[in-house]
Amino acid sequence: MDWDKLRVFHAVAEAGSFTHAGESLNLSQSAVSRQISALEESLNVPLFHRHARGLILTEQGELLFRTARDVFAKLAMTEAQLSESRERPQGPLKVTTTIAFGTLWLTPRIREFVELYPDIQMSIILDDGELDLAMRQADLAIRMMPPRQPDLIQRHLMDLRYNVYAAPEYLKRFGVPMTIEDLDNHRIIIYGDDARPPVGSVNWLLKAGARPDAERRPVLKVNNIYGIFRAVQSGLGLAALPDYFSRETGNLVEVLPELRGPTIETYFVYPEELRHSKRIAVFRDFLLKKIADEPTQQV
Repeated sequence: MDWDKLRVFHAVAEAGSFTHAGESLNLSQSAVSRQISALEESLNVPLFHRHARGLILTEQGELLFRTARDVFAKLAMTEAQLSESRERPQGPLKVTTTIAFGTLWLTPRIREFVELYPDIQMSIILDDGELDLAMRQADLAIRMMPPRQPDLIQRHLMDLRYNVYAAPEYLKRFGVPMTIEDLDNHRIIIYGDDARPPVGSVNWLLKAGARPDAERRPVLKVNNIYGIFRAVQSGLGLAALPDYFSRETGNLVEVLPELRGPTIETYFVYPEELRHSKRIAVFRDFLLKKIADEPTQQV
């Protein structure tokens, strides 16, 4: 099987069109099409159904794509390992974490890491979904729950606790709740129905201290914790947020400090194949030191 044609096939299968694959490969659409046609002819099977809206893999194409994807993922892993220096960590390091944690906690600390290790090319992917580390969508992940994928190494980083916060503007307008029952008279912002929060009982604030005959209605539902945070900042209402939001922004006021919500366990996760990666080791140690330097963190 011709390697160049397989590389073109892999790009087309991922892009879903000859045009987009050509852009990523720096080839013309016609050149890509010729390569695919030649590969289909050599294998004597069709690999794509051609439609006006794009390309769809045939059953045979799906089989070849799964194999090609595994091969290219392993090659990328090997290339990364070969690029490591014995004396100094170097090469690309792709990190993924949630939008809120990455925006508020991680990215402000990356400058120091980049200055310590200038030969490491950092990339951060902020995504509330779980990228496939085995397929090298990222080298490592900071996740708000234990990994569900097999063959992943995990290291507990810290515990994040939910507290109740509001903006000074909101408290000036609506007053400070002094008891849990006072929440009946306040605007509460919660996760939306389509959200995938890291803890199952994340909307506990609606029921905390509520009377059975008096259901609390949220003023707003948002499917992303960073969106909830921004709504709280605007003075719209109060909400349960992980404690790092207050530490990192400094413009939220904790209310009802005796009221504690669920705890999120944060993990540093990476594939077994990268166990000996110096880049991952120095980044892990860097994060652990930053956490240890923050006395309010629960490590």
